[in-house]
Amino acid sequence: MLCGALLLDTTCAFSAEFPLPPAGSNMVGQLRVVLARHQDTLLDIARHYDVGYNEIRAANPGVDPWLPGAGTRVLVPTEYVLPPKPWQGIIINIPARRLFYFPADQKVVYTFPVGIFRPNWPDPVGSTKIIAKVKNPTWTVPKNIQEEHAKAGEPIPAFFPAGPDNPMGELALETGWSQIFIHGTNKPWGVGMRVSHGCFHVYPENEVQLFKMVKVGTPVRTIDQPYVVGSNGNGNLYLQSFEPVEVYHKGGNNQQRAVDAITAFSSSQHQGWTINWQRVINLVQKPNTVPVAININTPDLQTVADQLSAQSYDFAPYGDNANTATPPPAPVTIGNTPKS
Repeated sequence: MLCGALLLDTTCAFSAEFPLPPAGSNMVGQLRVVLARHQDTLLDIARHYDVGYNEIRAANPGVDPWLPGAGTRVLVPTEYVLPPKPWQGIIINIPARRLFYFPADQKVVYTFPVGIFRPNWPDPVGSTKIIAKVKNPTWTVPKNIQEEHAKAGEPIPAFFPAGPDNPMGELALETGWSQIFIHGTNKPWGVGMRVSHGCFHVYPENEVQLFKMVKVGTPVRTIDQPYVVGSNGNGNLYLQSFEPVEVYHKGGNNQQRAVDAITAFSSSQHQGWTINWQRVINLVQKPNTVPVAININTPDLQTVADQLSAQSYDFAPYGDNANTATPPPAPVTIGNTPKS
């Protein structure tokens, strides 16, 4: 997470930047547990650690997102299986609702959560590039989007000027796909949800960071992989599971997709693992967005989480005024016509 005023030097509380893993590994980051206070929400904690709503909810079943409660152990899913190579430019795994950016000539990866398209507005799966960078975009709302909102009893203006109330945010990266941008949002609590009409929404402070780093011409690749498999070099095999986006494979067998992903990765590593297939089935039936060891004789996720030392979470809540397109200040330490 990059905090602070737009395009100015900032103080960072947490940055989703990781060195590329060594040979034989395709995982970065680590899980953590924080202790919620009475004033915290899961959304605050998620945003501070560059995690989306879908991830923090799935990793903490049964925890109230608005009132987790003082002393509640919150699992923060900040460990990631990287997308398939080549690791170049921007890669967005749509079911994961997560963007990975691999800068050229640097051995690092940045990763940020994204809001994706709502039903009936699917994004293309394939490759394109960034064709423009736009500061303070305006948005002329396409007629079909106006009609959709009117039919739902939620009419919207035909035009949004630049500013904190613009659904396009204050910065936008235009892709080569017609009307599809990677941009900030005036509703950052929707990051990690299915909220857009085709664009990819990121936290405003993450868009500041991306906008600084990403150049016109940067390749962009979108993938549909609800089941990603990896190894972190400790000898175990991990499955990270997400809710499938059915529009891409209606009627498909999700369990078979997971099996195929496991088989393909094992083959690519020239290594065989004895798999706990019941755990795989459980992860397919109830995706939790967290990399879980799936070879036999490994602890389940609950056991792993219980063994993690809880950290204090000493950051002020973002507050209602943070739900705009303007990047918030750093948390105080106590301890074409675009679619939107």
